[in-house]
Amino acid sequence: MNRSVPENLLHERRAIRILTLPGLIRLVTEIDDNGPISHQKGSLQGAFGDLTPGQLRHAIDIARDLGLVHADQQAPDRYRLTESGEALAELYDTAARWARTRHFPDTSTDFVTRVQHTLQLNSRSPHASGSTLEPSAPHQVLSEFLQANPRVLNHTDARSSQEAAEAGRAA
Repeated sequence: MNRSVPENLLHERRAIRILTLPGLIRLVTEIDDNGPISHQKGSLQGAFGDLTPGQLRHAIDIARDLGLVHADQQAPDRYRLTESGEALAELYDTAARWARTRHFPDTSTDFVTRVQHTLQLNSRSPHASGSTLEPSAPHQVLSEFLQANPRVLNHTDARSSQEAAEAGRAA
């Protein structure tokens, strides 16, 4: 018997896959933590030396497509977060704090992995809320973010092979 998944859940799962790309997590949190990235030569790759140029380019493209990052070639700040980007940074911080206090998925996990695993809890089951996550957990913040940013829910990325390569951990 083949049970179909509701369309809205499929969109949510797709959005979570995109929002948990290591390069996107790193890009948004780096700008949130350290401010806009300037035009200074090497500043972009210097901030993300652990990402390949392809991962970084993909993260920037996704962030632009979703309206998370404003890129202005003429301004002194090359990349800065939009309001949606700032809201996503808060979602990432909430997910990481929640995971850290619960040692999820384990005690020695890095920020990116904590965010990924916590946000993916929501997509594993249509009934992820309840005993697994309390109402104040990141799934509520995620739901609010997705509701306020329908562009993320409706985004379909044609570069699925790049996304699959990006799905691994950031070194």
